Amino acid sequence: MTMKAWHVPVLAVAAVCLGTTLAAQDKEAANAALSARVSLARGLAASASQGRPISAKFEMDEGKLELSVYTMKGGKFFEVSVDPDSGAVVKTEPIADGEDYTAAQSQSAAMARAKVSLRAAVQNALRANAGYRAVSVTPQLKDGHAVDEVALAKGEELKTVSVPL
Repeated sequence: MTMKAWHVPVLAVAAVCLGTTLAAQDKEAANAALSARVSLARGLAASASQGRPISAKFEMDEGKLELSVYTMKGGKFFEVSVDPDSGAVVKTEPIADGEDYTAAQSQSAAMARAKVSLRAAVQNALRANAGYRAVSVTPQLKDGHAVDEVALAKGEELKTVSVPL
């Protein structure tokens, strides 16, 4: 086997392992979010004092549940941490480079075409999916139209729905 030929199977195995790890982390965050006192929509409202929300998600950081909201203000991007128990803004950090910056740019472009807020899109997804709780919301452009991908959890069940913006 040539040097390049063995890269493909190794990278494929690495991708599967990474995907499994990310899926497990997403499931862990979703399960923890089900017991959070603060909803995703309330976190979006709390973060609005730091700029226009452009995405949000519950995530695990060192075994602790966090509610992270990306915002935009004055052409700059920020990551706002909202306490999932109290709904208070814990900290705000600028996003200046890397993958987070690239994601924020993409989300901002989608929100520029939006006709409704992220909070309204989350509420629409929840109305159409009784008994679920929103664990993340990410805007994107699909065929030139802005949509939100809203991840929902109910017990052990996780699903993602698209909601027009």
